[in-house]
Amino acid sequence: MSPTPAAHLHLAVALDGTGWHPASWREPAARPRDLFSAGYWADQITEAERGLLDFVTLEDGLGPQSSRRHEPDERTDQVRGRLDAVLIASRVAPLTRHIGLVPTVVATHTEPFHISKAIATLDYVSAGRAGLRVRISARPDEAAHFGRRTIRPTGTDDGPARAPFTELFDEAADYVEVVRRLWDSWEDDAEIRDAATGRFIDRDKLHYIDFEGRFFSVKGPSITPRPPQGQPLVTALAHQTVPYRLVARQADIGYVTPHDADQARAIVTEIRAEQREAGRAGEPLHVFGDLAVLLDDSEAAARARLDRLDTLAGEPYRSDTRVFTGTAGQLADLLEELAAGGLTGFRLRPAVTGHDLPRVTGDLVPELQRRRRFRTAYDATTLRGHLGLTRPANRYATTAA
Repeated sequence: MSPTPAAHLHLAVALDGTGWHPASWREPAARPRDLFSAGYWADQITEAERGLLDFVTLEDGLGPQSSRRHEPDERTDQVRGRLDAVLIASRVAPLTRHIGLVPTVVATHTEPFHISKAIATLDYVSAGRAGLRVRISARPDEAAHFGRRTIRPTGTDDGPARAPFTELFDEAADYVEVVRRLWDSWEDDAEIRDAATGRFIDRDKLHYIDFEGRFFSVKGPSITPRPPQGQPLVTALAHQTVPYRLVARQADIGYVTPHDADQARAIVTEIRAEQREAGRAGEPLHVFGDLAVLLDDSEAAARARLDRLDTLAGEPYRSDTRVFTGTAGQLADLLEELAAGGLTGFRLRPAVTGHDLPRVTGDLVPELQRRRRFRTAYDATTLRGHLGLTRPANRYATTAA
């Protein structure tokens, strides 16, 4: 009997400015003068689509980037400033056909009603390829932009400092619940559009969500019909138990940061336990490993490039996740090793987007295809389809039936 072929891996790329290394903008391939143009983002995302990647995520925030965790810095030697991630995705969507588009949204200071219709609109514009990456903000300076709440710097250690951190993630979980209910507040056939009878919608198929929670009170329904995917993908980055719980309660994909297969296995085990606790044991939930990557023709060349970037930055690059330096073959080996720990895919963070993204699409993808671990063509038309997720039933239509 022949052995069962290994499952295909899923691949995404996280796009952030000119790359994840703070000195990336100073590299020849970085294109810093184009960073705030639509063409720059279109080029990066179409490159990712040429590599048949499942989706891209687009970083965003409500304050300038900072080398400090909870406050702005005064540095002028690093990229500062962003375009809005949802608007980038909407601009690029008509220029692409297959790749998923997953902008970051900050739950802490934005309203779920607004985000629900923004992502639903992106799903329409992209014909079913939208998702979102939900994140919290624990920065007092970002709270000061809105003036509606005070946030003091939070910690993640046990004790009093943990309570605000936990509360922000509990709020994010309720935020996603409201967004999901709003997406379902229109049944799929609520729009009649019958000119002869003069009926555009069936009002009985629009539903109040009547959400009353600790953080939000939202009546609904949405003003945007149910998205093409029914439920666009919800994703979140998680480093420890509290955010793991958010992933288990509300996400379709969780991004985690293991440094080896044993750690990956332990993280996946904890998330699956939290998923059972949340009553979602029977629902599909992908767990992706995050990796910062520097890809070159040799490990020595990749390490030399990292050293050069670190010298430009004036300090060694530190990341919340493992930093890989080496060849596409070596990275493929690592991905297979980590996948054995229960990960179903990976989100790669190019250190220098202009250099490392083409290496992912031109070197890593063919290597994984050679190993029969990655698709050779898109075989689905939606982001849910790329991930093997079915279109969910509408909760309110089911209740009414």
